[in-house]
Amino acid sequence: MIPRQKPYRPTVSMTFEQMLERVRYEGAYPTRARTEEAVRAVLAALGRQLTGDVRVDLAAGLPHEAAAILTSETPATEPLTGWGFVEDLSGRTGGTTATTRWDTGTVLRVVAQLAGEKLLDRVLTRLPTGYALLFGRAELTRAA
Repeated sequence: MIPRQKPYRPTVSMTFEQMLERVRYEGAYPTRARTEEAVRAVLAALGRQLTGDVRVDLAAGLPHEAAAILTSETPATEPLTGWGFVEDLSGRTGGTTATTRWDTGTVLRVVAQLAGEKLLDRVLTRLPTGYALLFGRAELTRAA
């Protein structure tokens, strides 16, 4: 008999309001509205890049409202690199790439804290290169 793997069941450690406040503080956003705009845009864009169980598990570790935003988007057929992610999001929001890079890094660092190390490792293995830095991690690459 093959033992069944237990499903991933994280404990959500903060509310959506607390998540927004953490992002606002870490990103030095001037208003709650600007913070929420950044969070919604980045989570929706991340939802377009993730599929399968890692998407479900990440959503389960986020506050309900954040999970709904993440899972509201249909996954893209062509994955984007980390820089491509920032450029695509910049084009969708009308922001500069510098501002979008700031928004992305700020939001994804908070998502990384909520996800925890093991789940973040799984997320990063499913994404193309360039995302580790966006989540606040160094990305080591092999020399050619």
